[in-house]
Amino acid sequence: MRRDLRAEDGAATVELVALTLVLLVPLLYLVVAVSRVQAGAYAAEAAAYSAARAAVVTGLDSLDAGATPEEALAESRAAADAAAAVAAEDFGIGTAAVELGCDGACLAAGSTVIARVELHVPLPGVPALVRAAIPARITIDSTASSPVDGYAP
Repeated sequence: MRRDLRAEDGAATVELVALTLVLLVPLLYLVVAVSRVQAGAYAAEAAAYSAARAAVVTGLDSLDAGATPEEALAESRAAADAAAAVAAEDFGIGTAAVELGCDGACLAAGSTVIARVELHVPLPGVPALVRAAIPARITIDSTASSPVDGYAP
């Protein structure tokens, strides 16, 4: 019995293609997904820091211009939302939900403004139809604080 060795020509190519599809494609997706989530973590941290600092600066400027504390807080919240939105957009993340709080009296000298930002990072490659049925996203939140300087009007 003699065996024909030419019958297995090209088998290595087929195996290489199959292994590439089975191993390399999921590994590549994992790298892309992890990098997207890491970008979301950076965006959340930057947005929280920006929101806290913008709230303090805008609030003190409003108080210095003669606004009431309530008006200054409203302007602080608007500035914090805008700063967080810009930071999230810089990283390619959609929207950022901002919650502001104060340690002590808000915008009083020596107090601290605390900003908590929550971002939803969609997983890459998931179609919108699937996203509507299954929430294919990662929620990332970050907290930052900014002290109110010793000078407050």
